[in-house]
Parts: sequence; structure tokens; C-alpha cells
Amino acid sequence: MDFELTYRRFSERSILVEWPQEINEDILEDMLFYKNSILNFSNKSIVQVNNAYFSMLIIYELTIDNLNDEFLSLKRHYLKRNITKKLRSKLFKIPVCYDDEFGLDLKVISEGKKIAISELIRQHTEPIYTVFFIGFLPGFLYLGGLNKGLHFPRKKSPRLQIKKGAVAIGGEQTGIYPNESPGGWNIIGNSPVDLFLPKKKEPCFAKPGDKIKFTPISRTEYQSIVLQIEQGVYAIESEVIDG
Repeated sequence: MDFELTYRRFSERSILVEWPQEINEDILEDMLFYKNSILNFSNKSIVQVNNAYFSMLIIYELTIDNLNDEFLSLKRHYLKRNITKKLRSKLFKIPVCYDDEFGLDLKVISEGKKIAISELIRQHTEPIYTVFFIGFLPGFLYLGGLNKGLHFPRKKSPRLQIKKGAVAIGGEQTGIYPNESPGGWNIIGNSPVDLFLPKKKEPCFAKPGDKIKFTPISRTEYQSIVLQIEQGVYAIESEVIDG
């Protein structure tokens, strides 16, 4: 399926390509096919390609002198993208402890949605989420697929400090804070795993198109995983899947 894309200069050294403003996996898949085409077949002047929900930023090494020529080149890459080849991705199983100590806003959401906390946790761990893109912090995964019954507005007053590993809901999204930071999402649990390891060749274990499944764990299991991580013997459970 071909989408109607728009192209515009974003800066002297970058171009923004935009899809219809919808959050869905068809657009994500199309974007990833296009991204692969650009990275595999473009000239060396393109140094980075970053995607969001329905846009892609293409960053060049040098100033773009002839914008129209570059637009035409990018449009050719879009037509050449290989949509017959399946995208390979991974499914990662992320342990989450929903204990009261970690789930600072569980009660708020439970009362707001008029559902039991146990049902809230069940609905949160039931879906297989899709990684759409990574930001606003290094390793922060923007996940699609949150049960509509759990959509909940961001907090009016953001917290100044959120614990590393906090699992949260913000509007129609859910995600994990990879490091301590301010944030306005509603905290419902915590994962002991490291989402971003800057010294690794690939600092973030997941990429756009990968899948995430949350697995509920007890406080005791949480502490056991923390110990395994400290000893360097813990690995996130994963499996390769076809798109």
C-alpha cells in the first residue's frame, strides 16, 4: 500500500517526511520499509534516519543545496522499497512488579476507571505491544497497543523525579522510564531490567517494530532479578518473530 507522503525541509541539513497522522502498524511498517531502502541504497551523505509515529527525519552530513533534487531522490527510494520481504523483529518479555511500593498511581487509575487493581494489571499485561519509536529519553520505548479501557490522562502536575524502571500510562500510551527523570505519566509499576546501556554497541535492546510483552512478577522475584543483573547473569527473555 502506497501512502501519500509530504516532504519538507526541517533544517539546513535535514528533511522531514510525513505520513497521514494516525498511529497504526500499517504506517509503521511502511515507514520501516522506506527507512531500510534509504539506509541500504542512498549515498553516504545521509547520516541518520529517525522515525516517530507518523513522520521520519532524514539527517544529512552537509547542507542540502538542491532541495527539489533531494525530494525526487527520496521519492524514488520510496517507490523502490521492498514491501514483499517480511520485517523480522523480536518479542521481548519484560518483567514488571505492580506492588503498591512501585504503583504510585494504581489506586488513582483504579478509582478513575472503576475497576479493581487486579483487573487493571491483567489488562495491562494482556496485550503484545509494538515499539513505534524511541525517545524522549535514550531507551524510552513508545509503545502502541494499550487497552482502550486503560487510557488515562497525564498528570496535571508532573513529578520532578521518577524512579528508573517506572512503568507508566500517559493518555493512550504506556512505557517504561529508562532512567530517573521528571515525568507526567501515571506510574503503575516498575521493571528491574536495564533499558539503556550506553557502553554497548547497541545501547537499547529493542528497535522500532519489535514487540513487548509485560510479565507480572512478585516483589521477591523483582529482588531476585535485581541481584542477577548486579551479577551480570540476567538476560531479557526474547524470541525472533516474523512481521
